[in-house]
Amino acid sequence: MAFDIQGTSLSWSSPQAARQLVFLLLVMGAVLTPSSPSDIPSSSSTMHNNNWAVLVCTSRFWFNYRHMANTLSLYRTVKRLGIPDERIILMLADDMACNARNTYPAQVFNNENHQLNLYGDNVEVDYRGYEVTVENFLRVLIGRHESAVPRSKRLLSDEGSHVLLYMSGHGGDEFLKFQDSEELQSHDLSDVVKQMKEKHRFKELLIMVDTCQAATLFSQLHSPGVLAIGSSMKGQNAYSHHLDSDIGVSVVDRFTFYTLAFFEKLNMYSNASLGSLFNSYNPNLLMSTAFCRMDLYQRPLHEVPVTNFFGSVMKTIHTESSYKLVSSAPGVESSHDLHSVGADRLTLEAEADVVKQIDSPEKRAVKIKRKKFDQQSLGDGNGHQQTKSNKSLVKVIKGREDAEASPFSKALLTRKLFTFSKISLIMELFGGKFFRTTCMIL
Repeated sequence: MAFDIQGTSLSWSSPQAARQLVFLLLVMGAVLTPSSPSDIPSSSSTMHNNNWAVLVCTSRFWFNYRHMANTLSLYRTVKRLGIPDERIILMLADDMACNARNTYPAQVFNNENHQLNLYGDNVEVDYRGYEVTVENFLRVLIGRHESAVPRSKRLLSDEGSHVLLYMSGHGGDEFLKFQDSEELQSHDLSDVVKQMKEKHRFKELLIMVDTCQAATLFSQLHSPGVLAIGSSMKGQNAYSHHLDSDIGVSVVDRFTFYTLAFFEKLNMYSNASLGSLFNSYNPNLLMSTAFCRMDLYQRPLHEVPVTNFFGSVMKTIHTESSYKLVSSAPGVESSHDLHSVGADRLTLEAEADVVKQIDSPEKRAVKIKRKKFDQQSLGDGNGHQQTKSNKSLVKVIKGREDAEASPFSKALLTRKLFTFSKISLIMELFGGKFFRTTCMIL
């Protein structure tokens, strides 16, 4: 037998040709082998699909209505642009929607036309009320939680993640107030960002703050990969946009209002850049000067899509390779075990259908035997206690009664029912005393 590959004649009689053929087959096998899980691009090597958001309203009380509306507005925006709830940590005082002063119960608005309820059915608040503290805020960012904290309240980012941190509230020169009881200092923010970088919890971090003198909160930052945008410079105030006469307070701040106006024109596939976002801030409209610290960020803002932080597009990667299934059921460790478990369940379901259709003299006989057993061995009507062996058998009988509600459970107890009928027959033949002895032996 001979082969001709690109003009070269190979024969099985030639050892050198045979070795070349084997080598060629090995190379072809390596090329055609399905990719392993490790060949799939990890989240660290992808863009625009590993994004997280931490949205914090640091204020409470009715007159700070606008700060909660600011945060809920950003929450709605990032969800609309593709970031799912499981990747959003939302921290709110959450005392506005059901406040007695609210003329629109269970609703929060950021516009006086009241067309968009920000506090809809799909709002998932992770930290509410007095859970919104500096300590919990820092714990979320660095990932140091108590064991009882569920995964839904944790920031599970990694070294490939783009993280958006948005904060709205009252601030001053290098501090941000939390519910008028404590403060987050600029060095606290710098330290937590440094720890996040050391623990590989982000690739790029965007910090956006809407407070008075917001720029001063970034003065101590030194970690690479961090971009910071603030609503005002040192010595400047951040102002509200408009008053809602029905609600009686301002419903949104100017900086957040114009940020939302920019994003309402976009979708998750838009190519608008962070540079265009920052250039959209007009000092005359904001009544303050927006600030952007870019010295720690490696890329030009006009090359970075806003959806790198404010949106997310999940990619589906097709692969022919198989994955080992993981089950929480004890003793199930492989796909073969899972297959056998599925087969057993089908068998039990088939048995359940058979049991459900039984309406025979045997079934009625079991009920009669049970009734006699109740009269003879469960008590004589004078309050005498049952023996230990009787109590154990009572559990089997009670289990039968519970099983009647589920055909699937009936199949599991079928053998016990037939065994019970046989034991009841022995009881009648030999008497209760011998029966109790037999049960103890069994």
